[in-house]
Amino acid sequence: MPATRRQDVGDPNMFTGIIEELGRVRSVEKRGEDARIVIEARTVTHGSQNGDSIAVNGVCLTALDVTPHSFRADVSKETLFRSTLGSLKEGSPVNLERAVTPTTRLGGHIVQGHVDARGKFVGSEDHGESWTFRFAYPREIGKYLVFKGSVSVEGISLTIANLTDEYFDIAVIPKTFGVTNFSALKPGDEVNLEVDVIAKYVERILTEQAKADAAMS
Repeated sequence: MPATRRQDVGDPNMFTGIIEELGRVRSVEKRGEDARIVIEARTVTHGSQNGDSIAVNGVCLTALDVTPHSFRADVSKETLFRSTLGSLKEGSPVNLERAVTPTTRLGGHIVQGHVDARGKFVGSEDHGESWTFRFAYPREIGKYLVFKGSVSVEGISLTIANLTDEYFDIAVIPKTFGVTNFSALKPGDEVNLEVDVIAKYVERILTEQAKADAAMS
């Protein structure tokens, strides 16, 4: 049996935010302050082995006990606190994506599977052939959000269509609505948010440069 890998902050895996499958939670077992989740899936388990990474609602988890129809993931206290995985229960629909490979097309944007904050689903507007979904976000990630920029919501790569200091809107096409858990969202539901990592790198570079300039002056 292949050796398993530990999920941690340094996990180098990457995702695209293009959901491969809508799975369902088979069971949730509390283990002290951690949790063990078993997820029913048929697409992301194909070709996956114990220790491979699978994003669950945008959270990078290590898949264990992989079978053709399910996999298990152990979720730490920190992950439960930072994300919405702690609210999952039997039957909950979950967005699933395997980590990219060197031959994978980058159809969305670079998604790390590291949740930056929890947002809140405000509501949606039905346009007949599409929808507009609105999400409130905490102030601390506002500096990373830009109009027409990328954001990951529940692991889905999306483009911000409208942005205010309190919420952003995204356009949802029938394909996204049908193959993700967006169809099950209710106003007030919390969602996992991950901002574009490039914005965080740029911020870090500028901050360090400002420090260097100040030290030299």
